[in-house]
Amino acid sequence: QVQLVESGGGLVQAGGSLRLSCAASGRTFSSYAMGWFRQAPGKEREFVAAISWSGGRTYYADSVKGRFTVSRDNAKNTVSLQMNSLKPEDTAVYYCAADRNRFGTTRTDFGSWGQGTQVTVSS
Repeated sequence: QVQLVESGGGLVQAGGSLRLSCAASGRTFSSYAMGWFRQAPGKEREFVAAISWSGGRTYYADSVKGRFTVSRDNAKNTVSLQMNSLKPEDTAVYYCAADRNRFGTTRTDFGSWGQGTQVTVSS
């Protein structure tokens, strides 16, 4: 099973940008579809973005479409989430997720998870 470690979270003012990264262990990173989810205090974990094995297809939640961009570098075993025009409602713990067999937008589509990185957007 792939091990995932997120980085890049922090505190930013509304309207600012952050870039999250997720580093994956192993030599079969290109065999995994990757996703980003987030969980705000008192709320369910929700889908943010996903990218297919080769990077040719992406999905976004409506709430982030046009502001966030997911990308991957299979040579470096990393997936990134560029977040622009951040809003206070984007505040959450952001999780990286992976799955070898499924590519979707729900929690059950991903079998491996990182520990998360906190993103806080101040107004």
